[in-house]
Amino acid sequence: MERLKSHRDFVGVLKRRRKVGGRDIVVHYLVLDEQHDDQANHRRLGLAVSKSVGKAVTRNTVKRRFRVLARMHEHQLPEHCDIVLRAKPSAASASFESLDQQIAKCFAAVAHKAK
Repeated sequence: MERLKSHRDFVGVLKRRRKVGGRDIVVHYLVLDEQHDDQANHRRLGLAVSKSVGKAVTRNTVKRRFRVLARMHEHQLPEHCDIVLRAKPSAASASFESLDQQIAKCFAAVAHKAK
């Protein structure tokens, strides 16, 4: 899974207002048209973890967890999509297993809604 790098890419996903959520995460997604974008062959992931989640060490821990879990469950997503995982402040104290279940459920919902 590649990364969303530019601010323009993040804004493009967030402006669509397509999202699914769990207790500790919100997944914003954009399913891309195959012919429209030459980079559409890949799933791309962006992370949004604000200072409300905690100090730098806590935010980095949450981001590491999100990256690992996104890699574990990316097979559930459509082939051509951009995903932004946004952490709620409660994500800092959530267990790994809880985040795992939430991401699996959210990615399955994205796949279902994208059809």
